[in-house]
Amino acid sequence: MSLSFCFPTTARTLTLTNSFASFFNRNPPIHQRFSVVSCSRALHLDAEPEGEEEDGFSGGRQRANYAGVRLEESVEEVKSGKVRLDTWISTRINGISRARVQSSIRSGLVSVNNRVTNKASHMVRHGDKVECTISELQPLKAEGEDIALDIVYEDEHVLVVNKPAHMVVHPAPGNATGTLVNGILHHCSLPTTTFQDQELLSDSDDLADIELDEPSKDFSFDTNETSIRPGIVHRLDKGTSGLLVVAKDEHSHAHLSQQFKQHTIQRIYVSLTCGVPSPASGRVDIPIGRDLTNRLRMVAYTGSNKCGKSRHAASRYRVVEILAGGGSALVEWRLETGRTHQIRAHAKYLGIPLMGDEVYGGTKNMALARLQPKNPSRLHGHLSQLVSKLDRPCLHALTLGFTHPCTGEKMQFSCLPPEDFAETLTGLRNISTEKVMSSYS
Repeated sequence: MSLSFCFPTTARTLTLTNSFASFFNRNPPIHQRFSVVSCSRALHLDAEPEGEEEDGFSGGRQRANYAGVRLEESVEEVKSGKVRLDTWISTRINGISRARVQSSIRSGLVSVNNRVTNKASHMVRHGDKVECTISELQPLKAEGEDIALDIVYEDEHVLVVNKPAHMVVHPAPGNATGTLVNGILHHCSLPTTTFQDQELLSDSDDLADIELDEPSKDFSFDTNETSIRPGIVHRLDKGTSGLLVVAKDEHSHAHLSQQFKQHTIQRIYVSLTCGVPSPASGRVDIPIGRDLTNRLRMVAYTGSNKCGKSRHAASRYRVVEILAGGGSALVEWRLETGRTHQIRAHAKYLGIPLMGDEVYGGTKNMALARLQPKNPSRLHGHLSQLVSKLDRPCLHALTLGFTHPCTGEKMQFSCLPPEDFAETLTGLRNISTEKVMSSYS
């Protein structure tokens, strides 16, 4: 038996052998993983790019420089009677990140009632007078670290890595070490690299908490001691596991970024959801923008609720298996765009948040609320134990395909989810499983 995935952007079909297809069958070996590299000759991309310029290498997101911005204001009445200082300031300066505010507080540039405080968690109340000056962005240094990397493929131009869950992709305030970038610098024997102010993401992104799965111009590396410029072409959320491609030179970085801009990169994800989507397959074409009440979260905006800063986002999904009597599902996703938290926000919009995704409603209580009514009471203890182990969104970047930037060959890679995802899937399958022969709408 074999399982085939047909990619809409190519004429090829990636056929997964028995060892890989077993992931979609009952009780697969937890540690089993299989990588596929299939190549076919293709033309280089010479045509003018189509689609939104903001989603590509040359367009990028507009940056906002808040350095020197001053705030002098008294705290108005708050619902709970008090609020964190960093939270309050971030709501008073439109578009600024809380991480940037925290940096200013630690730098001694914020006072409450004429007394300087360096505690971001300081609580302010109605009537408190707050004075704040936003600090300059500080350059970040990334040093090579001997971090074990799961390298799926490597040549002199590109590197494909299977990122573990809980690893941050690039250095950021609060995550200066232990990142994928630190590991790549060591692996490629590159010296310490400094990210200058202009190389950082816009203040509209909370660097310590949010990574993107979209093209990245901002995090290519440059050194004076070598001509090698490895660069992060796209990113995954900290809690998401799976495949990433890294460019090892400037040409490869530009070429791969162009492929992301043209939406020719092949990306397949799998997730475990709270509940089962209806219909069993579909296309979600709903813009995504920052949640105005929680800056760590994105929101799918529809109709009159569309936010001015929302961006076009489209995802296709299909149910692979209905699990545990319909309390959960194994869902496959294919991205047409790559927005911040796109799958997580679209899953919430569909009413099926990802299991373990505390930010988007996939809490342990939500998972049990969907699972327990679908199953007999004798299984409730088992379900509670299974759900209690969740410590990240059950989302994995399963398959990645792209055109090699130098040879023109089409390359496709697949890697099974890690142990935590597989254990949860097996536990749900052991209760009940129903294969779904759904196809993409």
